[in-house]
Amino acid sequence: MDPLTGDGIRLRELRPEDLEDFFAIVGDDRVTSWMAFDSHTRESAEKMLTGIVTRSAQEDRPDYMLAVTRLDDDQVIGFGRIAPSGTQAGKLGYAIGADHWGRGYATDAARTLVKFGFGTLDLHRISAAIGPENLASVAVVKRLGFSYEGRLRHHVFTNGAWRDSLLYSLLETEVRVGS
Repeated sequence: MDPLTGDGIRLRELRPEDLEDFFAIVGDDRVTSWMAFDSHTRESAEKMLTGIVTRSAQEDRPDYMLAVTRLDDDQVIGFGRIAPSGTQAGKLGYAIGADHWGRGYATDAARTLVKFGFGTLDLHRISAAIGPENLASVAVVKRLGFSYEGRLRHHVFTNGAWRDSLLYSLLETEVRVGS
């Protein structure tokens, strides 16, 4: 798949040589405290990355888990995922390394994935499930026009406890021009 370009980021396929950058994100408690998985060890991050690379090579790939890089270099600063699920529906997820927070990369990556989902993947609906305390991520989806649908109780087990998720969605007919 060709890279996707946002305003200040590029989304490209993850590669085995991205392991150190990838591990710096998925092994960082500051990041994973907001995710649906616990922090990874280097070994488990390598296994996860190998699975992502393998899935991306499948002809009928089950998801699009892509590296987030800045336009001016190829260092992985985060990742974004859109996973088709059901009839013309997809699930959106994203994470940015803690050292890169607050610069708009998550919004740019999510916006780029939404355009890809409604365009190339021909989705009708995209949803995002976000931990209630993750106010920065809630702000991202609200900025993109997502609507709050409700609370999923005990939706994920992470960091030793069950966590609720707030469900947001966006329909292709609701996409704002320029979002």
